[in-house]
Amino acid sequence: MEFTQLIAKELNLKITQVKEAVNLLDGGNTIPFIARYRKEATGELDENSLRDIVERLDYLRRLEQRKTEVVRLIEEQGKLTEELSAQITTAMVLQDVEDLYRPYKQKRRTRATMAKEKGLEPLAEWLLTQYARGDSQAEAEKYLNPELGVNSMEEALTGAMDIIAETIADDAVLRKQIREKTLHIADVVATASAKKAKERSPFEMYYDYREPVRRIPPHRILALNRGEKEEFLSVKIEAPIDTLHRIIELRYVKAGPCAPLVQKAALDAYKRLIEPSIEREVRTELSDRAEEQAIKVFAGNLRQLLLQPPVRGKMVLGLDPGFRTGCKWAVVDETGKLLQVGVIYPHPPQNKREEAKNSLRKVIAEFDANIIAIGNGTASRETEEVVAEMIREDGIATEFILVSEAGASVYSASKIAGEEFPEFDLSLRSAVSIARRLQDPLAELVKIEPKAVGVGQYQHDVQPKRLEESLHGVVESCVNVVGVDLNTASASLLQYVAGLKLAVAKNIVAWREEHGKFSHRDQLKKIPRLGEQTFIQCAGFIRLPDGINPLENTPVHPESYPLAEDILKKIGHTPGDLRDHLTEVRKKLAHLEPTELAEEFQAGIPTVRDILDALQRPGRDPREDLPRPLLRRDVTHMEDLSEGMVLEGTVRNVVDFGAFVDIGVKHDGLVHISQLTDKFIKHPMEVVAVGDIVKVRVIGLDKVRERVSLSMRDLSICVTPA
Repeated sequence: MEFTQLIAKELNLKITQVKEAVNLLDGGNTIPFIARYRKEATGELDENSLRDIVERLDYLRRLEQRKTEVVRLIEEQGKLTEELSAQITTAMVLQDVEDLYRPYKQKRRTRATMAKEKGLEPLAEWLLTQYARGDSQAEAEKYLNPELGVNSMEEALTGAMDIIAETIADDAVLRKQIREKTLHIADVVATASAKKAKERSPFEMYYDYREPVRRIPPHRILALNRGEKEEFLSVKIEAPIDTLHRIIELRYVKAGPCAPLVQKAALDAYKRLIEPSIEREVRTELSDRAEEQAIKVFAGNLRQLLLQPPVRGKMVLGLDPGFRTGCKWAVVDETGKLLQVGVIYPHPPQNKREEAKNSLRKVIAEFDANIIAIGNGTASRETEEVVAEMIREDGIATEFILVSEAGASVYSASKIAGEEFPEFDLSLRSAVSIARRLQDPLAELVKIEPKAVGVGQYQHDVQPKRLEESLHGVVESCVNVVGVDLNTASASLLQYVAGLKLAVAKNIVAWREEHGKFSHRDQLKKIPRLGEQTFIQCAGFIRLPDGINPLENTPVHPESYPLAEDILKKIGHTPGDLRDHLTEVRKKLAHLEPTELAEEFQAGIPTVRDILDALQRPGRDPREDLPRPLLRRDVTHMEDLSEGMVLEGTVRNVVDFGAFVDIGVKHDGLVHISQLTDKFIKHPMEVVAVGDIVKVRVIGLDKVRERVSLSMRDLSICVTPA
């Protein structure tokens, strides 16, 4: 079936755009490659649009496959009619196909199937007509058959009503009506479970809770699901039974002497068969929507985290805080190379505070460490105090910053960390990772499972496969947006380059270790299992700062080298001038018109535009255009805060209901969605992103629970901290 027209209409795209995108995807091309190097073919579709096409195409193909299978299964039973076949063929939702298949699906022995075995199906059909003036009891007498287990008129009528109930429950049109009505009028109801009703828990606000299904936000659904899973809550869907029973009656109950019996069967159909399954379907639909939103939030936060600007050219001292086991430290040079590790014990039970400060002083002086990166886990704020105290006492220029250590323990125990630092225990590896996260977040965080990075909401409550697929796409996108230095990148980073897999990435690293640095992109063709198609996909995303051809330190694809050289030749230059005379080249390129160049060289305008941009900024890292991380030289305590105070902080996480901001106290403060801006917004991501440096005003303090409420509105009303 041709899906391009439907997808184009749904996504508001041109049919030609979708058709070309599908052809390229089916041809084995990756999304980053298509988005960057096939803009003419797709009409400049970006990665988001391409991923939307992939998602919808996958659904429609699965739908088509299921429809074919259902038609075959019903046909094998000899029950396929032209009308039913047409209904299945034209269905556009998997649920509709399943509803149509429901009456023909192999079931366990039910009350209705047992009644049919007793020969009561004709009686059920007679009762459903309800036009005859006949006596139902007299009609039922005709079906008495002790050999089949029908011993009385009452048994016959009961069996017939069981058949009617199942017939009603299997009605695809009716089920769809009831499902849609339930979604519109039902409530989600939560109560404390009998087992844990008196226990304190994070779910206490839901111990007596009710909210309309149509209004409940995604994060609340996931909270209820977790509370139910942990046996603190009992959750159900409640809908007015009279309203839904009336829908069944309008469809099945007709005037006549048998109406009361059919009404009774209809009520049984709803209570026993329809309501439980519709409740499961509604819960599933709500959970699917909530998971989709949670994944979307996690993906957005992860993207911002991975694209945090690197801190280059700095010697960094990484600190992994701890109480009993001490604070592990590691010094890495400007390239991330590990120089030295150690442990200090400034906190209880050892309390060697002065000794710890002296050790830090010695390390800072010996290696000229510019920045101290402190992990934000256990004992982080206490460790900040020690560092800030040392800086104040010595008056040194060293600054510190709190770095998210989410996933550091996962990395430390990983095979990758074991191969990098086989001689160190897990905690010392964490200190190295914390330091490197500051220097180049992307290169370090790709070593960790994306779901362990910890910038989502209820990420542990969503389907792992869906989350993994989405987050993998985010990491792949970020890596290819930034580009990868072929001579320094780890296999962990290279595996996300378009077209490459981990096995090939390891082959690249092995070749580099054996033969030395790569000098040009074409050498990739010598790598085992890296064929021509893979080379085409990955070549534009790798960089060679010291390569023979300066074009190889740009996003210009090798297939476009001749065009790039022609453009440079037009202004009297060669690729070598990108190193030696870049300022002059930039000035001349700035006066060129992409449209005219495209016409002159018979090339696509988007490609020419991208080449001009790449030639003017060889070696550019797009992350460098973002705000720098917020460095500190002192700490703030809860006691220092007062309402009205304005502080600068870093956004650590964005969720559906607001943003958590690190303002230097022990726990991040919350800016509720209502306090993010004076304008109406649907989601906090419209205003803030992970890593943003923001100004916030303290509007609430709960010093007992150590909670801080913040606002980004009305910052003119402020008290500046002393």
